[in-house]
This record gives sequence, C-alpha cells and structure tokens, in this order.
Amino acid sequence: MGWVHARRNMGKVAFFDLRDRSGLVQVVVVPDELDEASKGVVDSIRPEYVLEIRGLVQERGAKQVNPDMATGTVEVLAKSVQVLNTAKTPPFEIDKDTRNVNEELRLQYRYLDLRSERMQKNIRERDRIISFFRRYMHQHDFVEIETPILMKGTPEGSREFIVPSRLHPGNFYVLPQSPQQFKQLSMVAGFERYFQIARCFRDEDSRGDRQPEFTQLDFEMSFVTQEDVLQYTEAMFTSLIKELYPTKRISQDPFPRLSYQESMEKYGTDKPDLRKDPSDPDELSFAWILDFPMFEKDEEGNITSMHHPFCSVKEEDKEKLMDGKDLFSIRANAYDLVLNGYELSSGSIRIHERDMQKRIFELLGISEEEQQLRFGHMLEAFEYGAPPHGGFAPGIDRIVMLLMAEPNIREVIAFAKTGDMKDLLMHAPSPLPNKALREAHIHISDEA
Repeated sequence: MGWVHARRNMGKVAFFDLRDRSGLVQVVVVPDELDEASKGVVDSIRPEYVLEIRGLVQERGAKQVNPDMATGTVEVLAKSVQVLNTAKTPPFEIDKDTRNVNEELRLQYRYLDLRSERMQKNIRERDRIISFFRRYMHQHDFVEIETPILMKGTPEGSREFIVPSRLHPGNFYVLPQSPQQFKQLSMVAGFERYFQIARCFRDEDSRGDRQPEFTQLDFEMSFVTQEDVLQYTEAMFTSLIKELYPTKRISQDPFPRLSYQESMEKYGTDKPDLRKDPSDPDELSFAWILDFPMFEKDEEGNITSMHHPFCSVKEEDKEKLMDGKDLFSIRANAYDLVLNGYELSSGSIRIHERDMQKRIFELLGISEEEQQLRFGHMLEAFEYGAPPHGGFAPGIDRIVMLLMAEPNIREVIAFAKTGDMKDLLMHAPSPLPNKALREAHIHISDEA
C-alpha cells in the first residue's frame, strides 16, 4: 500500500512507482495479469492516488535494472489494484526536490511538501538525532522531567507569549522561553541530573531564521564545574557525529576554546566560523566561546545581563560584584557552543546562593518588591540547601539544519511558521469568537 509517485505508460502496460515510508518500488500493470475488478480502475489512476496492490515480486530484466533505486533490481507484477483514495493534482511536483518551490505555497500545503524525499529525510533524521540525545542522556543517569508549559511571567530578555486565565480574571500565565527556573529547581529537588526535549516560546519581532516556538535539548547537572559541563557536552556531540554521521569530519578535536574578548577581537563576532573550507558540507567546526561579560547595556542604556540573571560570576570577580564596581569587566561562568558560525547553545554555572542572586537582581535595578513578585520562589528555594549546578541547552532545530546542510531551520521543522510568525496551513493566528473572548475576560480595543 502507498502513494503513486509517478506513472508511465508503454502501450497497454502501465508502470507505477509506488511510495511508502520505506521508499519506492516499481509496479508493472499488465491487463492480462489483473483480476476483473482491477481492470476498470487502472486507466483513471494518477500521481498521489492511494493504492493497495497485490502481486508477485520478481527480478527485473538486466536492461530494466535501476541502480539509482534501492529496489532497482526487483519489481511487483500486479495481480489486483484497489484505489483506497483519489487525489487532486498537487499545487507543485512532489516527486522532485521542492526546495525551489515558493516557500509560502509549500508551508500552505505542508502535508504535501513533507511527502517529498528530501523533507521526509530531514524529519526522519531529526527523529534519529533526538533519539540519540535521549538515549545518551539515559545512559549517563539523567532523569527526563517534563516541566510546565503554563508558568509565571518572569521576563528573562525576550518577550513572552501571554495566556489569560479564565478561572482567575485579571491574571495571566506565560509560555516558557526556556525551562531555566524549573531545571534549577529540579537541582534543588535533588535529582542531580535532569534533561528534557523542551519546547520553548519567544514572542520576538520578525526575523527570517527564527521561529516563535522551538525545541532544545535542555539539561542540568549538580555538583559540577564549568569544565565538567564542557567535557560532557563535547563528548556527546563527538559521539553523535561518529555514530550517526561517520562521513562528516570534526575539524578540531578537542574543540578549540576562545574567550569572548578574544573571539570579538580576532573575528569580530562571538560566533566565528572556523572551517578550513566553508564550501565543504562534511566539515564540522565546533568551538567554545567562554568568559562572557556578566553585564551589558541595552538599547536604552540600562544595565542588563548578557545571558540571563542566574549566571554565576568568576571567583576572582566576586569582590567587584559585591562592591558594585567596574561592572562591565565582570565575567560570568557562561559559555556558548558554536558550529560553523552558528550558535548552537548557551549555558552557564548557575548561582545557588540567595545573597549572590539578590545582589545580581539589585545591580539590574530590580527592586526588593519586584524581586519577591517575580523571583521570590527562586530566592526561597536557595534557602533550602541548593547545590552548585550548571547546564546547557543545545537547539535541536539548528543542529539538524547544519547536519542536513539546509539553509534555514524551516526545512527541518515539520510544521514551520513564516518569518513573521504566520501558520499558513492552519491560518493562525486568527480571530476568536466573542464568546471565547468574554470567557477569557478579554476586550479588544481599537486603541494601540
């Protein structure tokens, strides 16, 4: 059973390339070999019809062997053909690479685009990569913990998606930008090694290679140093490449390490592409970027944390932090992993002491009242024996994009949105009925 990938006629004999999840097989339809019920349906069959075919598997003749097909030495001589469903003519050719088809059309008919060989491969490879990560984590005693999707709004930099509470009028949840606080609380809870394949959400302005929702391998470890996290992560990525992509080459092993200052001075970016041959799709150049500044200025000139406010600082910079002096020279225990000029992940050794966390909040201009309102649960948790801990969160979408040599992450996400956050398949976002808005205590105003 499967879909008609292509049809060819040679006189009275028809040839179907039948496609299912395992690939293609050629079906030979000879009228004299068919049962009576099948003879009347063959002429009407077109590409993308869904068929059930019964027949005999036989070797192809020497001249008919197709070396480009995995099943190119055999074919199926049909004895019965049943049409399970017909299909309209698709808006683009599915039996060819859809890369050059208008992207908005592909996203509108994503279920058809996903039938193409390249897109099928991308999504199946994504599954293999995620399965590898999950298996690797379990082999190293990590516990998979699902953290809440509806949570308290505690802005960490990007704008959050807001969810109104029907049962608690005037109150709101947000969708998590990351499981940052929950994974730290999991360390306080004593799990020591946590991970999840986490869905994250950011209500950012339109950017071509960003999605409002994305997936990351989120993990956290207790009783570790920065070196422990770097070595674990590096070993995991090296194992990933060796096991799943042995034809690809890691250009430098161990991964080179650069300080943030060194990277900016030498390459003008904190995401340097260190490949010897950027045109080689099999060269993988990982690099660690270390010692990020703890603080920076935002567009309005206010002091803000470069990564997030839960990063610890270098031991030799703690005195400056507590005294509030020379803040922009203070270095965080923060690190990024870069691959071929793309940031794969940011991580850090976290703050686990209440007084240190409060000091960071104070330097960021967060009042005592606001600290309690936004982060009181974290500060209280640190009073109950929080262990030293740190972690990382590599982005799944970008990892798959780079390993599959695709130009953007939309090519490796099954149901992607446009750069301006529209779902062309489901036509979202969309208006809601007035009844639903009233129940959620929402009033739409014409005023901006």
